[in-house]
Amino acid sequence: MFAIDVQDLRKEFKIQKNREGVTGALKDLFRREYTHVTAVKDISFQIPKGEICGYIGENGAGKSTTIKMLTGILVPTAGHIKVNGFVPHQEREKFVQGIGVVFGQRSQLWWDIGVIESFQLLRKVYKVGEKEFKLRLDELVERLQLNELLNRPVRKLSLGQRMRCELAASLIHNPEILFLDEPTIGLDIVVKTEIRDFLKSLNQRYETTILLTTHDLQDIEALCSRVIMLDDGQIIYDGGLEEMKEKWGKGKEVQFQFADRHDITKLRLLTAGLPVEWSEENEVTAKVWIPLDVNVSDVLSRVVGSTEIRDIKIFETNTDDIVREIYKTGSAGEAVHV
Repeated sequence: MFAIDVQDLRKEFKIQKNREGVTGALKDLFRREYTHVTAVKDISFQIPKGEICGYIGENGAGKSTTIKMLTGILVPTAGHIKVNGFVPHQEREKFVQGIGVVFGQRSQLWWDIGVIESFQLLRKVYKVGEKEFKLRLDELVERLQLNELLNRPVRKLSLGQRMRCELAASLIHNPEILFLDEPTIGLDIVVKTEIRDFLKSLNQRYETTILLTTHDLQDIEALCSRVIMLDDGQIIYDGGLEEMKEKWGKGKEVQFQFADRHDITKLRLLTAGLPVEWSEENEVTAKVWIPLDVNVSDVLSRVVGSTEIRDIKIFETNTDDIVREIYKTGSAGEAVHV
């Protein structure tokens, strides 16, 4: 059984059209007109237990709508969903016992009471026993460094402190599946790194299945082995992160810093016969672009053996560039990979 099983999922919204002017407003009082918008268009995917999967796309692609259907907040227009063996919107009371949810823009903590009091209330909501709760809380407090925050009202926490508490709140009942919607939005790099490290250890220790939506592609690189990419409500890529890099990555760029002034013509002669491109940065620095089908070590051996070098830096095509490249294709059919 898959942790998440989605078949032909569709969500349509009926949006009222507002006509202009006083006359239009009067007409709207008696006869409203509606536009039908399809946010998610017959998508299918399965996520095995224990996988960390990135769910990405531009604003309006359908990510949040999908998450809301998977968590039972929205009812699908068509299609089938099974999460942890349950149909989310039909078996909600049993279903929520096995999931945790963190929405970066919304809080599940009570604003004016201490963090520990919010945790106690959530313990009762999820019907967690006192002994189990204490063991779980002690672990979360230690791992997420919450000890000094427990008695503070949520409104007095910084964004980074609140997000650590939100994560703990979503895990009080030790869920099998964790849904994260923009969990690192607005956080500084130190807090982001701490949260990523925690999520990796959570997944390794408990085999927690994690579905992560984010605009920060460094989250994807740090956590996910698989990526599902959405565009206009359709899946345009579903596959491994490394496979995505291999398929759409444009190659590597190597920067050489030489001990003395270099001759760009000599460098081109050294790599003659290889489909590489040299560019000069300054008197002692040059870059060479190496396509994916050329071995970097072949280029390095030719250059290093013939010139004195102070430093070498290798730059790979990053995930941001690859995602932009996929969107530029403009065709879901061209990009699909299963």
